[in-house]
Amino acid sequence: MKHKKSLEPLAITFFFSGLWDTIAAVLYFLIIGSGRLIDTPPIDPFFSIFLGSFFVCFAYLQFLSAFNIKRYAFNVGCLIIGRSFYVIQLYTYMLFVQNFPSTFWFTGIIDGLFIILYLVFAVRGGLSCRNLFLPKTETV
Repeated sequence: MKHKKSLEPLAITFFFSGLWDTIAAVLYFLIIGSGRLIDTPPIDPFFSIFLGSFFVCFAYLQFLSAFNIKRYAFNVGCLIIGRSFYVIQLYTYMLFVQNFPSTFWFTGIIDGLFIILYLVFAVRGGLSCRNLFLPKTETV
């Protein structure tokens, strides 16, 4: 009897990463920005709200994709690329830019953990790189 591979762990992880992005949005809307609780590195409140709006979009995308993760596996691939870029950029700046604050080191760890979980659960669920990084097309 063939064991059916489940994408449920990937969907749950994707949903929780949406919660993480929702928390980030609230932080950027209310706490992060020059003259607010967290202002290192300095960021104009306009840009912090701008970034928060992107986090809301990412969270919405993740919440809805989690309900049909096989169909929206491409969204997982997009988040793998985006989170990888963020983690690499964050730690590169913290390591090589003099006086760059290490305020957000923990976000790099959390986002890195999500990347690993996405990949592990996608592979264990039977998804290929094609499923994650190339959108499925239908002929009309």
